[in-house]
Amino acid sequence: MTDTSRGLPERPMSPHLQVWRWHITMACSILHRGCVVGLWVGAVILAGWAAALAAGSDAYAGYVGLLGSPIGKLVLLGETFAVFFNIAYTIRQTFWDTGKGFQPRVADMTGAMAIAFAVVATIVTWVIAHANGAF
Repeated sequence: MTDTSRGLPERPMSPHLQVWRWHITMACSILHRGCVVGLWVGAVILAGWAAALAAGSDAYAGYVGLLGSPIGKLVLLGETFAVFFNIAYTIRQTFWDTGKGFQPRVADMTGAMAIAFAVVATIVTWVIAHANGAF
């Protein structure tokens, strides 16, 4: 018979815990997942806006007041970033789908470009909105 009293053999910890380091491609992947959750929240906010619009002028004024509050503006700023990052990340992924851009330097560069595009596009959008009296 087999001896089962010895238990499980000693196993090393996963190697990534000792040797893995953060890099831009990994950060982009995690940021993309967060932005997708943020876009889902944005869809809920948009549905709430439509419901408030349908509910009448008092409900709409209250909802727009909530979105115009400092917290509401911060959430909308995050939503703006999420939209632009998702656009840039999807373009990057489209090139990956064709088999291009997998070299580490290119992948790092396109990841940094996606983040930079999202930041700049968000700032430009909010500056234009502020200049046109949207606040």
